[in-house]
Amino acid sequence: MDKSTFDKCSFSLVCATDIEEKLLDTLLLNFGDEVFFSLPTFSHGTAGGLLNPLEQVLGRSRSVYVQILLTKAESESLQQLLHADFAGTGIRYWVSPISLEGELA
Repeated sequence: MDKSTFDKCSFSLVCATDIEEKLLDTLLLNFGDEVFFSLPTFSHGTAGGLLNPLEQVLGRSRSVYVQILLTKAESESLQQLLHADFAGTGIRYWVSPISLEGELA
């Protein structure tokens, strides 16, 4: 059943492939009951110092895109975890409100 879910948000992250497993483990340990997705992708506009020489020439880096559905309180908790455990890793994130959520059973 579809329902209004203004208290929920979509938390999106882009990270380097070398920290993918640590990030996914953190999400599973702390938010394992929530729905989330991870996809291999390329990111553009990543800080030059984090790119290897080939990536610098191509202007893109192999990355992982993660999206997780959270409450606003969980979103704040995840932000705190990221700042504490992933400082200096170059993770980019953004949060968007969800106005509708549903599941077709």
